[in-house]
Amino acid sequence: MRIAVLGATGRTGRLLVDQAQERGHDVVALVRAPDRYTPPAPPQGRRVEVRRADATDPGAFPALDDIDVALSAIGIGKGDGPGALVAGARRLAEARVRTVWLGALGAGASKGAGGLLYSVVMRLFVGGELAEKAAADQVVLDAGATVFHAPDLTDGPVDPTRRTVPLADYPRPLLPPRMSRATVAALMLAEAEKPAPTPGIVVPLA
Repeated sequence: MRIAVLGATGRTGRLLVDQAQERGHDVVALVRAPDRYTPPAPPQGRRVEVRRADATDPGAFPALDDIDVALSAIGIGKGDGPGALVAGARRLAEARVRTVWLGALGAGASKGAGGLLYSVVMRLFVGGELAEKAAADQVVLDAGATVFHAPDLTDGPVDPTRRTVPLADYPRPLLPPRMSRATVAALMLAEAEKPAPTPGIVVPLA
């Protein structure tokens, strides 16, 4: 497949690029500043194509007509003004490309799903970003995307027990849930390769 990764410079985005290459896909990294991005060494002769993609500037966002699926791992970075995340969602919706979007457990439709302690942590550390995350989710959901509501992300290997469940089937945990970025990346790529019958919000489990 030909896979585009939006947010390829981030910690999860880099894992998406690496794992997509390892799985034999052609990868297009969508980054705001190509001159500051160093793509990973190509395995088996595969090279990552880099395209400038500034979500806040529609004129600086490339066409994705040659892309099979776009994976987004963008977040709200330092220096981003209000609306940057929603802008990214709109650019992908406008591109009419099948999208797998990384959201956050506890935002919008999954508010409270992570349990009481998790909800408190989210309010303390994410707080004002929750509304924008929910708004961005809705933009891509309306365009037919699959949205991953992932819990707190950590470093670590891919968990072999990984799976996803629809938000409605997610068992509310007692302790604040956590998961490795590598595991979430692997699950997003699995969704890209074999999409669920019905798009919507899913929650990764491990």
